[in-house]
Amino acid sequence: MSTAYDPDNIFAKILRGEIPAHKVYEDDDTLAFMDVMPQAEGHTLVIPKTPSRGLLDADPAVLARLIAVAQRVGRAVKTAFEADGLTVFQYNEPAGGQTVFHLHVHLVPRREGVSLTRHEGGMADNAVLADHAERIRKALKEA
Repeated sequence: MSTAYDPDNIFAKILRGEIPAHKVYEDDDTLAFMDVMPQAEGHTLVIPKTPSRGLLDADPAVLARLIAVAQRVGRAVKTAFEADGLTVFQYNEPAGGQTVFHLHVHLVPRREGVSLTRHEGGMADNAVLADHAERIRKALKEA
């Protein structure tokens, strides 16, 4: 199994504008957008623009910028969905649960007593994702 970065992964294609995404935040170093197979309403992904397969091969400076944005967007996600908490996932390599081999952080708003759905549960409705993205962008502006 190769552990090299694949520039044709779906997140690299999103970064190049080849695949659309419901963006919630973007700066020179990072992009945050809605997960198309959400485990809960508001499930958001944050990725670096620098090619990195995962946590273990990423430049520490890239990680620092990524986690700072994940924190900022995570606060907005929690606010936008009036969540009781926030689950943060970050997977590395197939045995660690990673399926897209571009470093990414999952931000999932949580409510007490509500279980997550399966990540492979199917694509969410585009209109719903657009609404969720707008809610998070609004919360970011108000922060």
